Amino acid sequence: MTRPATLPGAVVAALRCPLCASAFDLDGRSLRCPSRHSFDLAKQGYVNLLHAGIPAGTADTAEMVAARVAFLGAGHYDGLRDLLAQVASGAVGDGLVVDAGAGTGYYLAGVLDRLPDAAGLALDVSAVALRRAAKAHARLGAAVWNLWEPWPVAAETAAVVLNVFAPRNAAEFRRVLRPGGTLLVVSPERGHLAELAAVAPVLEVDSRKEERLDAALSEHFELVSRRSLRDRVTLEPDDVRNAVRMGPTGHHPDRLAALDGVAGPAAVTLAFSLSEYRRTA
Repeated sequence: MTRPATLPGAVVAALRCPLCASAFDLDGRSLRCPSRHSFDLAKQGYVNLLHAGIPAGTADTAEMVAARVAFLGAGHYDGLRDLLAQVASGAVGDGLVVDAGAGTGYYLAGVLDRLPDAAGLALDVSAVALRRAAKAHARLGAAVWNLWEPWPVAAETAAVVLNVFAPRNAAEFRRVLRPGGTLLVVSPERGHLAELAAVAPVLEVDSRKEERLDAALSEHFELVSRRSLRDRVTLEPDDVRNAVRMGPTGHHPDRLAALDGVAGPAAVTLAFSLSEYRRTA
């Protein structure tokens, strides 16, 4: 019989009770704090620390997660994952890597493969996604949380924070990073998947996105480097449908009807920006 997944010790040590901010002990399949607040682990190994609801349309749905798993499993973003792991491995040899908006854990698992002495904490508002993330790597722990709220993570515990196509809470990035810690932010560049606009509504990338990103983080971080990754790939019809369904358009099923007419492959642009920031003193 397969033993239920659990949380790595380094993740338990970093987590804090969202009700009283106390440290946790792992008692069997529950996280407990000295104030007797308790949070049970799901059988997949993640823990839901939310104590309030979230707005509708915020968390990825089961359909969006399934589309993401299929699309990423086809290898289209492997180059981005490898680049992220390469940069992260140069920033830290051990310690905790926190992925803010981790989704299914695809990128965090790739980073941990390059960091044999590190542990990873996946934070995401979608419990459906974290069911996958909790099993993505043996040294990965997952917790459901709203990234716009103060995180249930101890201050100065992370060596690296990852943020891949996810909400950016600059103050919390800085608070949880240890002095000299590294923040790695991935965002789409102009032209990313732009060809898909011919078959479904997709968001156009802001031409000033990097400028706005630097401004938003400038109070807490300084830019160290920025790398651009561009490619042209051919997507089969199922890949096209999954690429649209896994993104923000997936929250609007009424806009997906046009995908039923996709019958042939499509050549599309992949364009990413990886920005490396260092926490300021």
